Amino acid sequence: MPGSTASVISGVYDSVFALIYPQACAVCGASVESRHDGVVCASCWSATQLFDERDTLCWKCGAFTPAEVAMDKRAAVRCGQCETASFTAARACGLYEGALRAAVLALKREPHLPRRMVQVLVKAQQRAPIADSELMIPVPLHGRRERERGHNQAAVLARELARATELELDEHILVRRVHTEKHRAGMDARARRESVAGAFDVRQPKQIAGRRVLLIDDVFTTGATVSECAAVLKSAGATDVYVLTIARA
Repeated sequence: MPGSTASVISGVYDSVFALIYPQACAVCGASVESRHDGVVCASCWSATQLFDERDTLCWKCGAFTPAEVAMDKRAAVRCGQCETASFTAARACGLYEGALRAAVLALKREPHLPRRMVQVLVKAQQRAPIADSELMIPVPLHGRRERERGHNQAAVLARELARATELELDEHILVRRVHTEKHRAGMDARARRESVAGAFDVRQPKQIAGRRVLLIDDVFTTGATVSECAAVLKSAGATDVYVLTIARA
């Protein structure tokens, strides 16, 4: 189908959808006019800051800094808080606010990712340094937690990204063998690290030996969970472990 025709049909569908099933934007309350935007209107998506090549980030953990640093010196930028983290580098699509926060909360409720969020994820994944990844692995939930929720939001993200990029995906190599308490707001970095220590294990380490792995999760808060996952994956033979999340708290 020619692109222009598909666009017209999609626009008509969106108009009918908005008329029959009106939905208020989860951020501002205005009407969401396109199903591809999920629970957020186009205006709020436009107002949400998404990281791109112009932003200065800690090269290792992806923390945003307002400082302006020349492109050829970005690899030397460090926040000073992530030296002991086990992952190679972490990136997020943007800060945990606006449209990204609403997308994360919606994903926790329903295993669906709107097209707009998939496009944002793909752009983030294709930027250095995480673009070098060879194998994608979602951060696992313990079986009990996944049964309670009904789905693993990290796995939903990974499947959609795999479909869009054809990056290899394995949902079974990394397992959560210990049921830990949920991370609560206000928990400091040390408490979060202690809560996930020894919680993960690797099945079939030969599958990741010598490979660059991309860990997928919804939110990067202190990095405790993904750092623990990375440590286990590297012990099993992964050469690098990168991290990609929707948002960074």
